[in-house]
Amino acid sequence: MDIIIAGAGRVGFNLARTLCGTHNVTVVDRNAEALQRLQESLDILPIHGDIENPDTYRKLMDRKSDLFIAVTDLDEANLISTLIADDVIEVDRKIIRLRNAFFARSSIRQKLGIDDAVFPMRITSETVASLLDYPKANNVKRFKYTDFKLLSVRVGAAEKELTLEPDGYAVVGIEREKSFFIPEPGEAVKPNDLVYLFGDERPIKELCSRLETQAPAVIQRCVVFGGGDLGVSIAKALVDRGKDVKLVEKDIKLCRLAEESLEGEAMTISCKYGTGGLFEEEGLGYADMMIAATDNDEYNIIKSLEAREHGIRKVVAVNNEMEYYNLMHSLGIVVVRGPKMSAYNAIIENIYSSGVVTERRFCGGKGIVFLRKIFPGSELIGKALKPIKRGKGGLVFIIRNGELIPFNDTMEAQEGDVITAFCTLESETSVKKWIHGL
Repeated sequence: MDIIIAGAGRVGFNLARTLCGTHNVTVVDRNAEALQRLQESLDILPIHGDIENPDTYRKLMDRKSDLFIAVTDLDEANLISTLIADDVIEVDRKIIRLRNAFFARSSIRQKLGIDDAVFPMRITSETVASLLDYPKANNVKRFKYTDFKLLSVRVGAAEKELTLEPDGYAVVGIEREKSFFIPEPGEAVKPNDLVYLFGDERPIKELCSRLETQAPAVIQRCVVFGGGDLGVSIAKALVDRGKDVKLVEKDIKLCRLAEESLEGEAMTISCKYGTGGLFEEEGLGYADMMIAATDNDEYNIIKSLEAREHGIRKVVAVNNEMEYYNLMHSLGIVVVRGPKMSAYNAIIENIYSSGVVTERRFCGGKGIVFLRKIFPGSELIGKALKPIKRGKGGLVFIIRNGELIPFNDTMEAQEGDVITAFCTLESETSVKKWIHGL
């Protein structure tokens, strides 16, 4: 594909790095230094200029592009650049990153002919809020074609090595000492493993309660560190779920803005002079869950460790930089993708998903799950489907009538089946080729 990316920031860089290996990628930005860094490390075409100026796209006017992606930090710039691209360049599909939740509710996106929009602030906030229903879990993912969920849980350090006996769910991934792999059936889990479980949430929740003994069984009192847009968004999501929320911010101006935005529904605490005695003075240590939601990963890690030292049993850190993901996990911190990582992952999943196959990533992008639903009228109905060959790295199931059936032998496809394949990043190509080629 020929892909144009408007914006060479962190999201644009990560998208270009992922896509340039198999696609022709052009990156447009007014920041010459950012473009230079991209060109030095990636095989891309840089175009220096204002993405809101039609003249910037002059070099592209005689080319057809399959995809235009606008991912700057400014909604206005992304919207205008998408309009210009639609008028100046022949573009098949447009994806836009937006911060303001208003656009999710309005019809502006449809009026502007934008095919897909991602709202990373909302994604991160909803991810944190989902932990309220699954307090023992590290993360929860929902899917388009099934009610089954993918939950991750940390095995307690005091646990012995044990073999799980799945009933209504499957063990589809294990992260152990910074390494992620798809386990063999019956493989034992070890203390401190981060285990990924897919299937019926009821037995999974029961298992999570058995494996994770440190996290609280119920979350009511929450502390959010960070009074920026993300911290306020998370605080609102928690308040909407009826939780008691305290928001802590060291910038007085942001503190006042947060207080106005939250309209008194959450307590806003200023920590201008540090947080040394704040946990005792404000009773933060009595919280059930703490979320470090600033745009600084190092600060988020420090606050998470500090919260644990003061007795908070569930600590969550927002992750904006992939390089800190393994560190956070090794420290036993629950990791939630920040807006920039959420934008990147949502766009990549959007690009590689289709009307036939949906693609999702988990474990910091180390694990991938493909889902293919057999709709009414599909040519696959009644066809004998062969499973992926052994050694290709996939763990495959068919979801049929609410059951999770291992797909190890040839099976006849039925209407409504959802073929589900889990794999590592290394085996992505072979599994993708198999599921698309059924």
